[in-house]
Amino acid sequence: MSLDWIWYGCAGLLAGAAGSLGIGGGGILIVFLTLFFGTDQLKAQGTNLLFFIPVAVFAVIIYARKGLLKWRPILFAAGCGLLGVGIGAALATVLQSALLHKLFAGLLVLIGCKELFCSGKKQE
Repeated sequence: MSLDWIWYGCAGLLAGAAGSLGIGGGGILIVFLTLFFGTDQLKAQGTNLLFFIPVAVFAVIIYARKGLLKWRPILFAAGCGLLGVGIGAALATVLQSALLHKLFAGLLVLIGCKELFCSGKKQE
């Protein structure tokens, strides 16, 4: 087994754990694939989408068994998400890879700033 497969396994483990916690495993996987393995941004995004399916199914089963899901808003959000997937996939195929890098980096910076400066509020 080559060392690359070990690194892929580590990235998959971290991304799966983060994804099942709802904290963005896809971000970890995309960053790993693009920075450490030189994968094109669009291919990394596609790989992440395929990776997400079994991780999401497994996490949903666990959360559903514990009664932690509210199905009505989930189904509505999923329907809107499907529409967003169509729009995003169409945009991703026409945008240049350099622009995708910048948009993704900007999104990560915005999320990081939100987490740093807005996460301390108490939930009721």
